[in-house]
Amino acid sequence: MKLRSLPYFLAIAVYAQPPAVAPLRGFSPDQWKIEHDREEQAKAIPQAERLHIYMDRMAAKPHHAGSPGSKAVADYLAAQLTDWGLETRVETFQALIPYPTTRTLEMTAPVRFRAKLAEPPIPDDPSTAQENQLQPFNAYGASGDVTAPLVYVNYGQPEDFEYLKKLGVDIKGKIAIVRYGRSWRGLKAKLAQENGAVGCLIYSDPREDGFFQSDVYPQGPMRPADGVQRGSVMDMALYPGDPLSPGWASEAGSKRLTREEAKTLLKIPVLPISWADALPLLQQLTGPLVPESWRGALPVTYHSGPGPATVHLQVDFDWSTRPLYDVIATIPGSFAKDHADKDQWVIYGNHHDAWVNGASDPVSGASVLLETARTLSVLRKQGWQPRRTIMLAFWDGEEYGLLGSTEWVEKHTDELDRKAAVYINSDSSGRGPFIAGGSASLEPFIAEVLRDVTDPATSKSLLDAVRDRRTPVVAIAGGTPEPREREFHVESLGSGSDYVAFLDHAGIASLNLGFASGDGVYHSVYDTLAWYQQFSDGDRTYSKTLTQVMSIALLRLADAQVLPFDFGSLSASVTRWIEEIRKQLPRASAKVDLRPISVQLMRLSAAAKTYDEELSAWSKRGVPASEKLAKVDESIRKTERTLLSTDGLPRRDWYRNQIYAPGMLTGYAAKTLPGVREAVEAQQWDEANQQVRKLAETLRVAAAEVEGSSRLLKQTQ
Repeated sequence: MKLRSLPYFLAIAVYAQPPAVAPLRGFSPDQWKIEHDREEQAKAIPQAERLHIYMDRMAAKPHHAGSPGSKAVADYLAAQLTDWGLETRVETFQALIPYPTTRTLEMTAPVRFRAKLAEPPIPDDPSTAQENQLQPFNAYGASGDVTAPLVYVNYGQPEDFEYLKKLGVDIKGKIAIVRYGRSWRGLKAKLAQENGAVGCLIYSDPREDGFFQSDVYPQGPMRPADGVQRGSVMDMALYPGDPLSPGWASEAGSKRLTREEAKTLLKIPVLPISWADALPLLQQLTGPLVPESWRGALPVTYHSGPGPATVHLQVDFDWSTRPLYDVIATIPGSFAKDHADKDQWVIYGNHHDAWVNGASDPVSGASVLLETARTLSVLRKQGWQPRRTIMLAFWDGEEYGLLGSTEWVEKHTDELDRKAAVYINSDSSGRGPFIAGGSASLEPFIAEVLRDVTDPATSKSLLDAVRDRRTPVVAIAGGTPEPREREFHVESLGSGSDYVAFLDHAGIASLNLGFASGDGVYHSVYDTLAWYQQFSDGDRTYSKTLTQVMSIALLRLADAQVLPFDFGSLSASVTRWIEEIRKQLPRASAKVDLRPISVQLMRLSAAAKTYDEELSAWSKRGVPASEKLAKVDESIRKTERTLLSTDGLPRRDWYRNQIYAPGMLTGYAAKTLPGVREAVEAQQWDEANQQVRKLAETLRVAAAEVEGSSRLLKQTQ
């Protein structure tokens, strides 16, 4: 299958002998071989041995945000980047970063039990016994001391609370016990609070990440009985970053809200626990039996309660403001020297803070970013300089709620608006299938990158490997299986990593790339070098491949004569999403009129087609003056900015992107066309129609900008 959005397949027809290399969007044909040759150089540079060294250094000790360990990792990163000749700086922010001081959980009736609330060391893994470990807790839950009957609420999703109401189980005034899985932990606690709970316990059921799935650590990769998943419960659907500085950077001396004014802080105490601590509590619940879908893998009959299990929960914190250390390395582009006002930024980031040692999360991804930096530094010493400026960023405080990246974006909003072209993100990476999420306008671009990198598991291209995994097989007449059309789509981005502020607040086209980690020791003391070596990418083969992907992506984005965006992919994606929304409406419904969106989508689709035709014509003409191309690039970047609205989404104005956002009730999962979709789902018809008009206007402005890009490109002849 030919990707619809690659006009160069048409362009090469004018040549008597087609080039021996694959076409590249944004490059004229005379540049294809030059670029491919440079990429072959880049692919040969990454070394598994160096990736080992980086991980050994960064994951050697606990390094949670605000700690001396985090500062030590930041210093190490800055020293490495400087040693390789990169312009490096450390930007410091101040944020509310609570550390636990009191954690008590005990059952007071019908029997006495006191939870351990500790992860015991494993003799064969010395990292699990180190000092300065941050004990298991949920950041941004409230300080509190409550005693109340217990109620089991399954995964704590909206439908779970509705089911309990139908059973006549009242959660008001109770402590909810909820299992990890299906949705983000912060949403579980928020919904428990909204349903009247006075406290919330979040436990790891072995059905999700324990012995039900495989052997537990150290015999296998899964969470042992006493393993606990730490994590933030900040209400990030409202805004990420420092809770006390929504919309502006939290620097020394800057304006700060009080904790009482901060909307993302919960009002009830929340505590994560292991299944070993949860089992005695669940054993003492009576009340209705829960459905099979609510039952985990523990040796207990699952009841909803309430009671007779009654628990005492006490949680308190040191609510101090602590430092964040963002490490930024820069490779100036040629435009930065000659046309500073027209310079563009291509940014690649990964966080460096961890809940404990964090070998998988985040050091596996941070190591790849570091090796990508070294790869580019080697090319630079060989004489290469990018056209656009490349920034390589190691964010701090991601685990608490995307603190470092959000504060950085809020500080540099004006510069980013003028200069940022693309943001690429990675996080933890392992030995699983390749995952590509991002802006629809970058879909053909990343498909071309994956086309040119080999999948370590299958020896096919990564693109073919991803397509094979997503291609359903159907039976045709006679019973012979036949694959359907092999499509490739990037996954829409919601929340959960450092791309959020770039995409959703600043309107910068973004990608999130990596190999699935699939680790069962997520956010626990057992996420160590020993665990990663034995149960994930021990030989760093996948890390090396991801370094190749990132290096090629940066080279193409930095050196393309025209930014390789494709707004036909955006139009096609929005069309697909509108059809999803249409199917959610009542049959023959006149409650929501989607026609204004359809009209503007037709205009955007036509504009994108015209732009592709001009891009194909440009490729035949050769390279025009850079000054004219800079105007095209500026228009392309502005098209992404047109997807923002100044007043943001309903009830959460920090989120300004009208195309992408995390759902209010989905946690990490994305809601595309969020204003319209969430109003339809809530059956708020007046709001839905208002959001339809708003989205239609957004698409109209985007289409007009793409039309302008076509005119500018035509003027380069």
